[in-house]
Amino acid sequence: MMEYQNKYFQISDGVGVIKLKRSEVLNSFNFEMAKEVLSALNHLENDSNVRAIFLTGNGRAFCAGQDLEEATKESGPTIGEIIDHTYNPLVQKISNIKKPVVCYVNGVAAGAGANLAICCDVTFAAKSAKFIQSFINIGLIPDSGGTYNLPRSIGKQKAAGLMFSGEKITAQEAENMGMIYKMVADDIGYQLAFDFARKLSKMPTKSIGLIKELLNKSYFNDLSQQLIEERKLQVIAAQTNDYKEGVNAFLEKRKPNYKGE
Repeated sequence: MMEYQNKYFQISDGVGVIKLKRSEVLNSFNFEMAKEVLSALNHLENDSNVRAIFLTGNGRAFCAGQDLEEATKESGPTIGEIIDHTYNPLVQKISNIKKPVVCYVNGVAAGAGANLAICCDVTFAAKSAKFIQSFINIGLIPDSGGTYNLPRSIGKQKAAGLMFSGEKITAQEAENMGMIYKMVADDIGYQLAFDFARKLSKMPTKSIGLIKELLNKSYFNDLSQQLIEERKLQVIAAQTNDYKEGVNAFLEKRKPNYKGE
């Protein structure tokens, strides 16, 4: 069987690392990069040796959103086709993949780039990073799940203000609002974020996947429905090998060796 190859990712110590690599255009998305990143996510989802995923950008930007040169070509794809074949599948995959997805925003995250970052499970950002809901600046509306995830993270008022105005905010402001998990110093940010992903990869990742499923369902469940879902998935978690390992390690006063099973 031919070894799977993809220039956007590598596997390191149980973590699938995906780097957006179009630094000459601030890692803006075109069809080719979106296809490759989605292919990488599909591969990492099905690789049992990968128990966490880490997403970041190459160079001085995380992602500047859509490559407008591609979007405005007469012979190029329409806006609808771009959304159908790039952003919607990427956001759906990141949201539903049963492995933790950690993001490190290393620079500017604008438009779809900002919304891709906040749809990840845990997002770190360099102190110098900026977040911009830039769609309105060219007469568009937020896509890539922005109108779904952002108000749920920071509230309708803050989300509306940022989306209506296209205001640029700092990583510190993003953390204060609850848009991201944590701001980190530029010089050590990548390593801190990667170490967090690696830490998660050594944990009971099947249970992390179940927690992720519950968090997604909490958006539309009422309390009674959520309690039923918690019970159902807790029964599943209690049947995992990692639960048995955790209990045994606790009783034997040793460090558990989780395998994501």
